[in-house]
Amino acid sequence: MQENPLRNLPAVSRVLEHALLEDLRDQHSPEYMTEAVRTVLNEVRAELLSGVSADTERESIVQRVLQLLDEQSQLQLRCVINATGIILHTNLGRSVLHESAALAAYHAARGYLNLELDLETGLRSSRQNPIRDGIQRITGAESGTVVNNCAAATVIVLRALALGKEVIVSRGQLIEIGGSFRIPEIMSVSGVSLREVGTTNITRIADYERAIGPNTGLLMRIHPSNYRIRGFTETPTIDELVALGKKHNIPVVDDVGSGAVFDFAPIGLPGEPLVSEGIHAGADLVMFSGDKLLGGPQAGIIAGKLEFIQRIERDPLMRAFRLDKMTLAALEATLNLYRDRAQVQAEIPTLKMLNMTIEELTTRCVRIAEPLRKLPEFRFVEVEPESAYVGGGSLPDLALPTVVVALQARDLSEELFAKRLRTGTPAVMARIQHGKVLLDLRTVLPHQEAELLTAILLAIPPRISDV
Repeated sequence: MQENPLRNLPAVSRVLEHALLEDLRDQHSPEYMTEAVRTVLNEVRAELLSGVSADTERESIVQRVLQLLDEQSQLQLRCVINATGIILHTNLGRSVLHESAALAAYHAARGYLNLELDLETGLRSSRQNPIRDGIQRITGAESGTVVNNCAAATVIVLRALALGKEVIVSRGQLIEIGGSFRIPEIMSVSGVSLREVGTTNITRIADYERAIGPNTGLLMRIHPSNYRIRGFTETPTIDELVALGKKHNIPVVDDVGSGAVFDFAPIGLPGEPLVSEGIHAGADLVMFSGDKLLGGPQAGIIAGKLEFIQRIERDPLMRAFRLDKMTLAALEATLNLYRDRAQVQAEIPTLKMLNMTIEELTTRCVRIAEPLRKLPEFRFVEVEPESAYVGGGSLPDLALPTVVVALQARDLSEELFAKRLRTGTPAVMARIQHGKVLLDLRTVLPHQEAELLTAILLAIPPRISDV
């Protein structure tokens, strides 16, 4: 009669008594350790019952428990080397903060700070005060405030200015933003009624004027940051909307999306409205992102007339949408960099990446490619011209000329090679194109180059003939 293999499984208590696990008792609670042992024993039991050969020796079980404890102790949010060339990669957290902004967030997190305290008077103050000067400086607005993202900015602006009323928007601007959230849905939860005018490609100022009625609360322009309509198109300028709003005494809101403080046309990337454009035209409020072309942390920035900013900050929903101390500190530090317009494009990582020259990219790519060319594990290593995109809904149809390291491994498909890079330590996100793995150094920070080379080598198993 064949022996039941389950009889060879050690008891939970016997596994826990092993010296290697005893040494970990100061790091984990007894309950946590016991649960880990039971999990492993259940896995081995299931393997045996399914006919899979499994080692039931105590030493083997202990090693599996140690591996499980190590895996469970790892944080799921990990640092990633972005070699995709997509500067504002939404899935990778968009903008990389300037060192001063990252340090500001770090110091805010590890201690106390005067978040809502005026140190001069000792009285309570607003957490919005530290960022007002910076918002005013880059927009020219009377005042400004900030919430945790642009969707929140849209909701609170609509509530504060047009609750229970109609908001007129061009049909061509009814966009869907990330996560399948659509402008009509956001308007609905904000307590306003959408009044769409014009057609997808043509909306004239007369369309807005015909739609104005006794229940009109707001005229709104929304920059379609994640798509473009080309060909036979027409849409009113912000100046025309402001003039119409003044004529009928209706507030005008300009949602400019990405937060461009500079005109990117000189580097071949036109199309993003400046954050100051709507304010200079006379819009009552302008909304834009902190974590896109501004180069700061995730935030929805609202700039405009003092009376409307004050009304927004009195809204009860403001408490739910306000920024935490770390994000506020990082945003203030980012805005502070814009005091020096001549240097900021060379300081903020997002702007540096946008302005990186082909010559600089080529030099960096060659530094990665040269040592890889000498390895038999690669059948193809070349530095090639390519195109990339800004990402994050910014400049969606404008390709950014770039240079990449194109790789083909001898013993791995491009999909498996990319996966091994992605799941390695450090994790590397690359692109796959035309049967090659592409590494774009534009989005690889200079101090990450050595790590990137190490990650590539670890992702490629040595050839059997060379072992």
